[in-house]
Amino acid sequence: MKARFKKHVLNFIIPGGTSRGVLKQKTSYYLIIENNTSKVGIGEVSIISNLSIDDDEEALEIKLTQLVDILNQVGKLPHDFFYGFPSIKFAYETALLDLQSDQKFELYPSYFTRGEKGQKINGLIWMGSPEFMTSQIENKLNDGFSCLKLKIGAINFEEELFILKNIRSKFSAKTLEIRVDANGAFSPVDCLEKLGKLAKYKLHSIEQPIKQGQWNEMAELCKKTPIPIALDEELIGVEPNTQSELLGLLKPQYIILKPSLIGGFEISNKWIENAGHLNIDWWLTSALESNIGLNAIAQFAFSKHNLLPQGLGTGQLYDNNIPSPLTIIGEEIWYLPQKNWELSILDEN
Repeated sequence: MKARFKKHVLNFIIPGGTSRGVLKQKTSYYLIIENNTSKVGIGEVSIISNLSIDDDEEALEIKLTQLVDILNQVGKLPHDFFYGFPSIKFAYETALLDLQSDQKFELYPSYFTRGEKGQKINGLIWMGSPEFMTSQIENKLNDGFSCLKLKIGAINFEEELFILKNIRSKFSAKTLEIRVDANGAFSPVDCLEKLGKLAKYKLHSIEQPIKQGQWNEMAELCKKTPIPIALDEELIGVEPNTQSELLGLLKPQYIILKPSLIGGFEISNKWIENAGHLNIDWWLTSALESNIGLNAIAQFAFSKHNLLPQGLGTGQLYDNNIPSPLTIIGEEIWYLPQKNWELSILDEN
């Protein structure tokens, strides 16, 4: 094999507000592998500052250099090579699937990759002023979304409740599904009280109400919550042999899988299997990847036949994304084979 990698800094069109801060840029690396027939596979190494466990660009570049050197010289990686680097494992899995595919980037052939069916997604609402959030909500509703995901936990909680009250005054729970994502912003001390106030607005679920790693507190919340809880950051960095222990102790109503943060599709399938044993439902979410990573996750999501809206609406966030066949039509993401990939950004310097 012949391998290399390329760094690319993505620029947000509109800064993305979360409880961890405002995002203006995000770094991705592209792993490019060529086999002896000159066929090329590409995968994305996507990291999020202060969230990914491998959020260290210097360490990532050293590890990617090691990976490239091993593939170029030996061709086979040690079995524990990806330990501590889930984003690189995701990229490697994606690149190998791409190498094996008959059509470029058709990793999981389906009605989706043939452009015959779309995948329902939620509309993402970033944090900001009440006016900014309300404007985003109106735009998404006008686009035809029936499921919205609101980032909460950064502005005044009473203002967030007012926004939810305003939405529900216009759209019932039968008409509009609302998910909220606190990104761990609430304190275990007053979280249950806040969940009670949020429950008045008939929410579908709340993602990660308190910071990850507080297993006893989260288990108590999952038992008493008036709103279904979806674990998100809680899954990052969890070893495969610990998955069933975590799920059995916490007993969440949902889990949310982000392949680039938890270590790829093999790990995602393991989470799905363990969750199924406990009747825990799930959905997949992209984690601010460019269209390379988003495409891989969208195809994987469609292959799992999960009818819940998936969190895959992040392809329109950047002004320097990689042009691709992915497009949003109404409240669905579609793959349109007649549209071309534009990969010149990945050319060698």
